[in-house]
Amino acid sequence: MKKSIIGSLIFFATLISCKNDPKEEVVVPTVQEEMEIEEEAVKECYAVALKQDTISLTISVKDSSLESGELQYNFFEKDKNQGTLVGNFKGDTLFADYTFMSEGKSSVREVVFLKKGNIFIEGYGDVEEKDGKTVFKDKKKLFFDSKIVLSKVDCK
Repeated sequence: MKKSIIGSLIFFATLISCKNDPKEEVVVPTVQEEMEIEEEAVKECYAVALKQDTISLTISVKDSSLESGELQYNFFEKDKNQGTLVGNFKGDTLFADYTFMSEGKSSVREVVFLKKGNIFIEGYGDVEEKDGKTVFKDKKKLFFDSKIVLSKVDCK
């Protein structure tokens, strides 16, 4: 009798363990890959009129970096300086090489502008000639004393 009970238990245990219940399929929702939204370059224009002189700055900014820029100095009774900017922002300060034509000659000089809200303040300091361009001697000793303040204007 013990043998038949043990045999029955083994039979039912085997039957239960071999039972093929259809298992529920787990559906894992797919996560749609996040699309990187590329920020478009934003064009900004700034200008100032100082007596009979004017200065204008046009920049295209993308992801907080300078994509392109143009700078123009129109000094009364002098040749105008007009050229391009190549550089980058370090915090709220724009450091750029200004390549321009003046009196029929191409030149390169370093320029710096401090951005405060909707204005740019041009910086200045001691300069020197280095590798064919005019650069600031010590960027830690630049002055931003509001002599030349360019305000945001509508782009033409």
